[in-house]
Amino acid sequence: MLNLSRLFRNNSDDSYISNMDLEENQRELLIAARNEIRNVLRENLPKVLEEKVGAAFEKPRFYTQGSWAYETLNAPAQGKQQADLDDGCYLPLSYLQEIRKPSTATTIFFDAVHRSLMPLVTRNGWTLVEKPTCTRIIINSKSHIDLPLYAIEDSEFQTLKFEESKRATADFFMDSKYDSWDQLPKVKVLLAHRVDDWIDSDPRPVKEWFDDQCKLKGDQLRHIVRYLKGYRDFIWEEGGPSSILLMSATAKVFKKFHGRDDLALEEVLRELPNELRKGVVNPANQKESLTERLSKAELEDFAKQYENLNAKISAALAAADQVSVCLWLRKEFGERLPNRPDLITVTTPDETIKHSPAAILPTPLVGRTEAG
Repeated sequence: MLNLSRLFRNNSDDSYISNMDLEENQRELLIAARNEIRNVLRENLPKVLEEKVGAAFEKPRFYTQGSWAYETLNAPAQGKQQADLDDGCYLPLSYLQEIRKPSTATTIFFDAVHRSLMPLVTRNGWTLVEKPTCTRIIINSKSHIDLPLYAIEDSEFQTLKFEESKRATADFFMDSKYDSWDQLPKVKVLLAHRVDDWIDSDPRPVKEWFDDQCKLKGDQLRHIVRYLKGYRDFIWEEGGPSSILLMSATAKVFKKFHGRDDLALEEVLRELPNELRKGVVNPANQKESLTERLSKAELEDFAKQYENLNAKISAALAAADQVSVCLWLRKEFGERLPNRPDLITVTTPDETIKHSPAAILPTPLVGRTEAG
């Protein structure tokens, strides 16, 4: 039996996971851009909103979310894929309620962000794109920053802990999903949507849940999620299973194998296709299905692709020729998996047993709900 673990992760700069890391200059560029955007919005957004509404506004606050916050971000694998940094922009709900209609508030909020950022975007040669749930700033061909806009209860706004580092038209929607603020869901966090006005959506519980899962089960869980995302990005130039779908399904079936990422990956892949077919829920809201939004054909395609990967990993573990194994696996994961037969070692069944998964006590699906 072979030990493939050092192909995936080792102490050198030549491994699958290190080859998926963002280059340092790209990471620094995204952080610098995020800090510039935050500073401009802190300075300009309250002024623009006051001009449009006639009432004073607080400076916005920010909360980085998504793969950057989960520490599962991979560099783009191919084509038009981009590394993204999601940075939520928050205002107190009471301030936005100065605007009588919720639909008008979302329009004003999006437009004020647009107006605040355009001088910076133009000066830096960036591109601003309006997405249904965010304002996207394209930094270069390989990276962008998404700015989802949130209204948050005033008490939450004051206590939320934030990471500190440094619509081109004012026309309003004629039709509104909600005629008054009283009709909106009674929630702590509302996400502005260009079509649906406001959506009940708080990104913090998912991050807190995943952090808790990794503390309980170890960082190997984070590594396995990155391998599955890297495979996705190599197989599907666009689309593929969402990151939160992979995170939720993987955490459910993950078992820790000490020092053996290859065996941990095989174990997850053995169960992942059936988990996808059975259906996967949002870990922060078990009433929300992450798979119902997919067509049956899409879901089956995802399941079959990961079934295929499971078969290839199992065959590679049972093989004897390290050179051939590297070639097989590079066809599945791409050139970011190193062509290094010397990193593959031969192991005995007894040695493999030593790496069997440790028992993990059950834990609630959702972790802490303290301010993030």
